[in-house]
Amino acid sequence: MTANAQIRAKQNVLGIMIDPTNYEDAVVRIVTAAKEHKPCIVSALAVHGTMTGVLDPTHRYRLNRFDLLVPDGQPVRWALNCLHRSGLKDRVYGPQLTVYLLDRAAKENIPIYLYGTTQQTLDLLQKKLHTRFPGLIIAGAAPSRFRQLSPEERSSIVEEIRSSGARMLFAALGCPRQEVWAYEHRNLLSIPIVAIGAAFPFLAGTLPQAPPFMQRLGLEWLFRLIHEPARLWRRYILLNPAYLCLLGLQTLGKRFDVLGRPPDRDLLLG
Repeated sequence: MTANAQIRAKQNVLGIMIDPTNYEDAVVRIVTAAKEHKPCIVSALAVHGTMTGVLDPTHRYRLNRFDLLVPDGQPVRWALNCLHRSGLKDRVYGPQLTVYLLDRAAKENIPIYLYGTTQQTLDLLQKKLHTRFPGLIIAGAAPSRFRQLSPEERSSIVEEIRSSGARMLFAALGCPRQEVWAYEHRNLLSIPIVAIGAAFPFLAGTLPQAPPFMQRLGLEWLFRLIHEPARLWRRYILLNPAYLCLLGLQTLGKRFDVLGRPPDRDLLLG
């Protein structure tokens, strides 16, 4: 993290208000909230995450009430630079942001909680994290149940996280489930909730990451599509062209609604 930390106004990318920020700024804001025991919901958005809000006004409402939406994908960074002259030299890649946050948490004795993915991945992840970040306090961990929860089940999970003493939580439920979960738990937990997608399997070593050159060129989606075609083909083959077409329209002056539609109930995903 070499850039100076600074807070700049959110900018409209297809109706999603994204923060033109860098790693240092994001880490400072999240760690500060953790130390002050304040709510701060964060998501790292690539094209897919952005398009979930573009296509769903209720989810757009949720995303635009996040404390911090960072440009995870290169195409999102390019959009900020093209539309708003943000001058961002790098994206804020979710897995790398997670590494920076874990490093700070270990050095400053900030207890963390890991929520999501499978128990097998969580077990392996915790072993890897203890080796990579000596002194890291993992206050608790719980896998996703991959379904809708009852109100009683949600209350039990909330109480478990609260009683663990965690000051920062990483949620890996997949997009857009993890963003829905973060939105619905912001005030219930009152600690930073960082939605980080595939960071858990990446850090656990169960899912390969794209080579650096593909990441720089904005081709990480192609690498993941090759490795998980059955699961990801609709996401990338349909949404990527739609994103580019809509971005072209915004460049030509089309205005995209940022208000969205408030959800009429909690989805209770877990």
